Amino acid sequence: QAYTEQRNETNKEETRTEQLSLHISAVVESKDQEGSSSSVSESQSDTGTKKISFKCDICGRCYTQHRNLKTHYRTHTGEGLFSCETCGKSFSIMRNLNRHKRTHTGERPFSCQICGNSFSQSSHLKVHKRIHTGEKPFSCQICGKSFCQISILNRHKTIHTGERPFSCRICGKSFSRIGDLKEHIIGIHTRERPFSCQICGKSFSQSSTLNVHKRIHTGERPFLCQICGKSFCQISILNRHKAIHTGERPFSCQICGKSFSRIFDLKEHKRIHTRERPFSCQLCGKLFSRIRYLNRHKTIHTGEKPFSCQSCGKSFSQISSLNLHKRIHTGERPFSCQICGKNFRAISHLNVHKRIHTGERPFSCETCGKSFSEISNLKAHKRIHTGERPFSCEYCRKSFSRMGHLSRHKRTHTNEKPFSCQFCEKSFYRKDKLSNHMKTH
Repeated sequence: QAYTEQRNETNKEETRTEQLSLHISAVVESKDQEGSSSSVSESQSDTGTKKISFKCDICGRCYTQHRNLKTHYRTHTGEGLFSCETCGKSFSIMRNLNRHKRTHTGERPFSCQICGNSFSQSSHLKVHKRIHTGEKPFSCQICGKSFCQISILNRHKTIHTGERPFSCRICGKSFSRIGDLKEHIIGIHTRERPFSCQICGKSFSQSSTLNVHKRIHTGERPFLCQICGKSFCQISILNRHKAIHTGERPFSCQICGKSFSRIFDLKEHKRIHTRERPFSCQLCGKLFSRIRYLNRHKTIHTGEKPFSCQSCGKSFSQISSLNLHKRIHTGERPFSCQICGKNFRAISHLNVHKRIHTGERPFSCETCGKSFSEISNLKAHKRIHTGERPFSCEYCRKSFSRMGHLSRHKRTHTNEKPFSCQFCEKSFYRKDKLSNHMKTH
């Protein structure tokens, strides 16, 4: 009987092996006449040694060792998989399951000795350390740019190739990364936001975005610019900041010639020319060219202003608006015009100011043809034609075409006079009234 059971097991194993061989092909690759092959290492290409790779005929994935292919094959057959008791996700290797479990437990056993940041995987810690060392071992063979991760290099390569293999089945938009496609589907179509901040309740579509958001509350800024010492809460913001020092703007608009430090900024800019507004408000139907404009607009409906100034108590819907406002109290004006030397609190103010010198007026009214140096002025001008007055006074219900006019009008009710004379301490509710008064001194 024992012999019969052993024989049955042997037959089962042979059957599985035969089934497996239907989906496995040994691919033999050797160098060509020029001595180059993408799948042969340098040492092998010098000697002409052949390399055998094992390919899965189901999904096309290749492995250098047969046992690795057999392990991978379980993902198709479901045989011998290790399942997570919490969410049911299956893995072909036990160590991958153990690593996955940390997403549920929140365990982060690998810590950075420099900044204290902790990670669930040792490989993530290894990549993180390169932020401190500045190591960028992966270089683009086309433009020479270096990166700290191979995945970032591969993503960068699509800039040169223009390859976008991942398409959205709902709207047809294509992406260079599967992660970007998933983020697009969740953020745009499903609107699913399963990750919530326990401090302010704001929800996000990705856990990584939530982790970045938490730094607003903790004040953590782990990414330091080695040139000026300024720190940032995101590595992407640091990289964008570095362009201020280098002046590098490799991405240019073919329509107007304006250049940008990031491909993302160029894509957003192009919508000015195409008039594309893919982001819509579900409450009022208003369309926007950028997702951050939509998010900022939503606060009009919710009235949410979670960021407060500790100096004057004024609240803002965005942290960036608060940081900009703080410069009113500190007097900081870090952005200077190279032509006339005038300083500004915000880079956007400087860019608008530069058009005084260049005479550039890129925003034109389709009704009367009048052009403007700022998009906000064009929007306000259009209301002359439409008669729209979207800003209403809560005290007397008087309506205005501009938010600034409403704010100025409200001071007639509140008696607020924020503009004070430095010589006689007389106060005014309008800045132009103060300017006229200053002439008396």
